[in-house]
Amino acid sequence: MVIPAGTHHLGPENGTLSLRTGRTGAAAKAGHDLLIEVTSWSATVTAGDDPADTAITLDADGGSLRVIEGTGGMKSLTEDDKADIVTVIADEILKHKDITLRSTAVTPDGDGLRVEADLTLHGAPRPVVVALTPADGGLRGVAVITQSDWGVKPYSTLFGALKVSDQVTVELDARLPAG
Repeated sequence: MVIPAGTHHLGPENGTLSLRTGRTGAAAKAGHDLLIEVTSWSATVTAGDDPADTAITLDADGGSLRVIEGTGGMKSLTEDDKADIVTVIADEILKHKDITLRSTAVTPDGDGLRVEADLTLHGAPRPVVVALTPADGGLRGVAVITQSDWGVKPYSTLFGALKVSDQVTVELDARLPAG
């Protein structure tokens, strides 16, 4: 069983919620692939004996981001660069709006679970699929979202020669609290 029956509360105290971005465009070599951590979030997993009886909610503060690393690029990211990236994401892309996920269906999928959910960005709910798998006393969730599906224009600079990829990978790694 991926998730033991019961109610499980997750957050930064027992897990990480992160985003991975890529880069594209003629000047992609100059940019960085980013690992960004959401520092303020909470999730509740109410698992039944049957996966179909499982409900998952997640709430994240769109202004609580921290750049963990930037790989690639022409030069290493400084702490000021990381702070500037967070400011741009919070102010221009997420606009300090909260992000929510509400499961609509949970079904077995190999060793894990397929979670169909509504992800709300900018007040617009859109369907998304999250793959949940067991991971060393906890669980791992992965979803790939396409920013433009929510009306988000991926960030670009250098007159569009350097762009953040439209697809962003969202990852959840959490230990289930001891019952």
